[in-house]
Amino acid sequence: MTTIMPEGEAIRNAVKWISGKLQEDPNKSHQKLINEAVLRFDISPKDAEFLTEFYRKGKTDSIP
Repeated sequence: MTTIMPEGEAIRNAVKWISGKLQEDPNKSHQKLINEAVLRFDISPKDAEFLTEFYRKGKTDSIP
């Protein structure tokens, strides 16, 4: 499966950071991690929406 990543170092770093945190603890709240990443990586509102949809879609794609 190919995933389209938006341009920008901050958003790529945010995805890597969130994914790492989810590997450590898969039960962590996606939205809390996204909110923290927005502040940590100075993510724009548009990119914050991307992160929310990216992880929402990923979560539903993994359900059999």
